[in-house]
Amino acid sequence: MKLLTFAQLTNDCSLMSLPAIQVNAKKLLSLGFSEHTGIHYQLSPEDLVEQAIIRGQGVLNNTGALCIKTGEFTGRSPQDKFIVKDALTENTVHWNNFNIPIDEQYFLQLRKKLLDYLGQKEEIWVRDAFACADANYRLNIRVINENPWSNLFAYNMFLRPLENELENFEPDWHIIQAPGFKADPTVDGTRQHNFAVVSFTHKTILIGGTGYTGEMKKGIFTILNYLLPQEKNVLSMHCSANMGNEGDVAIFFGLSGTGKTTLSADPNRKLIGDDEHGWTNSNVFNFEGGCYAKTIDLSEEKEPEIFHAIKPGALLENIGFIEGTNQIDFSFKGITENTRVSYPLHYISNALEPSIGGLPKNLFFLTCDAYGVLPPISKLSPGQAMYQFISGYTARVAGTEAGVTEPKSTFSACFGAPFLPLHPGKYAEMLGNKMKEHAVNVWMINTGWSGGSYGVGNRMKLGYTRAMITAALNGSLNQVEFEKHPVFGMMMPTSCADVPAEILNPRNTWKDKLAYDETAKKLAKAFIDNFQKYAAGVNEEILAAAPIIS
Repeated sequence: MKLLTFAQLTNDCSLMSLPAIQVNAKKLLSLGFSEHTGIHYQLSPEDLVEQAIIRGQGVLNNTGALCIKTGEFTGRSPQDKFIVKDALTENTVHWNNFNIPIDEQYFLQLRKKLLDYLGQKEEIWVRDAFACADANYRLNIRVINENPWSNLFAYNMFLRPLENELENFEPDWHIIQAPGFKADPTVDGTRQHNFAVVSFTHKTILIGGTGYTGEMKKGIFTILNYLLPQEKNVLSMHCSANMGNEGDVAIFFGLSGTGKTTLSADPNRKLIGDDEHGWTNSNVFNFEGGCYAKTIDLSEEKEPEIFHAIKPGALLENIGFIEGTNQIDFSFKGITENTRVSYPLHYISNALEPSIGGLPKNLFFLTCDAYGVLPPISKLSPGQAMYQFISGYTARVAGTEAGVTEPKSTFSACFGAPFLPLHPGKYAEMLGNKMKEHAVNVWMINTGWSGGSYGVGNRMKLGYTRAMITAALNGSLNQVEFEKHPVFGMMMPTSCADVPAEILNPRNTWKDKLAYDETAKKLAKAFIDNFQKYAAGVNEEILAAAPIIS
């Protein structure tokens, strides 16, 4: 569709065949845009890719995907994400270093500046979309972007309305995004020139000064994490999910690098989604319409589904090319290690559509424990599950500096702390209630080290991890004996099909058993120290599940 001004869209009789565009253009005018601003409404991916290339904002790789650079910011900026503190949020939001308050006056000021900035542009890109695959919880979103590739990201990641669903589309929320607009921290209440500001009262997300597209995705996730648990009794989760042929759903929680995407991509099971879901009394549903996958060191062998999703319509961010070609160098880290690709969910061959599954039967907490302390698989009680859920643990090697090999503990509450407006105890309590109500098995999977910490032990073989998850899913682990971990209390199977029995108890894999005991105590203390900030907001069952240091 050619570029049209607001005036043309609202007055031109020749456009009567486009009622949705006319109606929605009038609503955009009510936000304060100029009648002479050009609007690109609901464009196809092909049009958006062409426009980005014509404007010099991106290039195609050898498979036809659009490759762009997000500019100064190549990842989220958690310290620059704010929530308006007002009568609605003052006593409901869990204020901390991720949920940073900002006064409403600054939101109103920034919104006016942002709209004035976009109103002076010759053209903007607008898209109406949904979040939440289950229509009972659907959120209508209107996204307003400064450039076409940001709008392509919105097409890929949010759910796409049909033509007839646009005619009476009423946005519940607005996302207004302009990478080129920079705030003035001295007068706008921000930390620096970039910002993402959420107002639950005004139902708007403002994003400026950053081209990183993930801010839009995580902005919507943040508001769903606030609304669904409180208003709909739906547990919102930062997780992947898949479903077996019998309708049994498995949920995979895990921080970056723990194997969440890899382990949920099972050719024998349907993928519900790879990142954001809701758990109701009757189902698990995807919040999104697409995937936003890391591409660093991607290979066809390791991640065939993601590899083959890089095709026309996909959007690649901050990647590099093999010199002299337009073929992606997936090892390239010259801009960032956080190289990404977004694509619609139907690009995955075994994706479930609509992305709504049944009730979970198994839940997996994935951790990459570089200390080599935690068992490769263990079963958790409800109290332990809630404790581990709030902890959100993994451990990484501390950087790449020469000689630095000591692992570093990382805790992110509910495996997604930066996106949780409520106290983590709220989500954990909901998880515990649903686990008990639906008799869900909860497992912890260590995809990290065995036989010693990083530098001494070895990384757990992916084949063994897959075999353990398969055994949990098919119920064969219900037939074996378990033993209790002396420090963390979880139950460890003594045998598992296709897995050597000697690796199932991590202490047995260490040559120096006393070193294992000391390392386990060290990790347990890190858990206990981290949990202190949540202790006041959780029940006795959760507190009793803490590790025991003898």
